[in-house]
This record gives sequence, structure tokens and C-alpha cells, in this order.
Amino acid sequence: MSKLTKAARDRDCQVRFPGCSCEPSTTVLAHYRLAGTCGMGMKPNDFQGAWACAYCHDIADGRLRAPGQLTKYELRLFLAEGVMRTQAILIKEGKVSV
Repeated sequence: MSKLTKAARDRDCQVRFPGCSCEPSTTVLAHYRLAGTCGMGMKPNDFQGAWACAYCHDIADGRLRAPGQLTKYELRLFLAEGVMRTQAILIKEGKVSV
């Protein structure tokens, strides 16, 4: 488990799909899947991850149906913004540097 994966524990969800529980006890690092950075047997690096509660992580990974009004592009946007919010917090806390 990497430092960035461990940093997700007990954090507020940064993805925030409609219906998000924001339950910190279920928060994990949800990776953003981007062509060229992941694929068969290759996970994206942990800096491409967002802190996501179990509900948002399940939607992002397709285990749970997304709220009906959201398009697949909006789902990707929610996750991408979650990654950026997570990165901003990590930078502010000095856990990563720019």
C-alpha cells in the first residue's frame, strides 16, 4: 500500500456524485483510468487517484449504476475533479510537492 493510498483513510470523499454519502470510514483511493497510463494488468499511478467513498468508488468502477441524469462524460468529469481536489489537498498538506 503506497503513502497516497494510505492517505485516503478516513478522508472526506472528493468525487461527490449525486447521492454521495461522504462517509469517511469507507474512503479509498479511486484511480482515474486514462488511455496511455493504464491497461491490461497496469493500474494508473496513485497520483491519478481521488479519495472516494464506497458509493462513489462503486459508481466510478461500474459496480453500481450511476444516477440516471449523468452522462458517461459527466461521470468522468466528477472523477477527474475529485482527482484534482485530492491533489490540491495533498499539496497543501505537504504530502506531495510540485
